[in-house]
Amino acid sequence: MRLIRPGDYLVIVLAGTLCLTLFWQLWAGDTARTLTIRSKGQLWREVSLLHNQILDVPGPLGLTRIEIHNGRARIGSDPGARQYCVKQGWLDKAGQSAICLPNQTSIELGASAAHYDSLSF
Repeated sequence: MRLIRPGDYLVIVLAGTLCLTLFWQLWAGDTARTLTIRSKGQLWREVSLLHNQILDVPGPLGLTRIEIHNGRARIGSDPGARQYCVKQGWLDKAGQSAICLPNQTSIELGASAAHYDSLSF
């Protein structure tokens, strides 16, 4: 007696496809539209991601360079020693952020509508 019949394979493939499709649709974040830049804990500027530009943000240690290109943003350079925020790379989904603690500078990508989670509730 066989445990798995030919029709069972079809059900397994369809269920797997459904799970992967739902995972892809629900896990992927919204496309970011704005970039919020903070310096020393205060809002420094909020800019659109539609225009390519380079911004130099002042901080206690010096200037942090923020690059915006093709709807994504990154911290290009920072005067901090360990460069963790620079190593974060390009951010392109709403809700992603990069923080340069030594220079007290941060960036966060936002969408048109706010989404709440356990951190911002």
